[in-house]
Amino acid sequence: MPSPPDISESEWTLLEALWVSSPQTASELTKTLRPSMNWAENTVRTLLTRLLAKGAIKTGENASGTRTFEPAVKRDTCVRRESESFMQRIFGGAAKPLLVHFAQNSKLTAAEIRELKGILDQSLKP
Repeated sequence: MPSPPDISESEWTLLEALWVSSPQTASELTKTLRPSMNWAENTVRTLLTRLLAKGAIKTGENASGTRTFEPAVKRDTCVRRESESFMQRIFGGAAKPLLVHFAQNSKLTAAEIRELKGILDQSLKP
């Protein structure tokens, strides 16, 4: 499987909308994103063109023959790639400083801390 493409922040916003509901036309995406982003349809179409070129989305047609768009990559695959990129850029690829930073600077609830401890404990098991 090819590696997931580099996705810009704006492209990520559009992909999030497609991961929630697909397929969608450019007009439907514009309506979906207008309350939060206030993008014109031309902006949405530009982002769709970029995502198509990157292989992040694919096209189809709805019953009336209008072009539709849907993700060609899974969200968890893109999240993994973005996480690895962030860890490499900010923490030199080391997980421990990343985890320490977030543990010290995040407002975690007791339940979240227990959950994270459980995940770390699980990672120690063979």
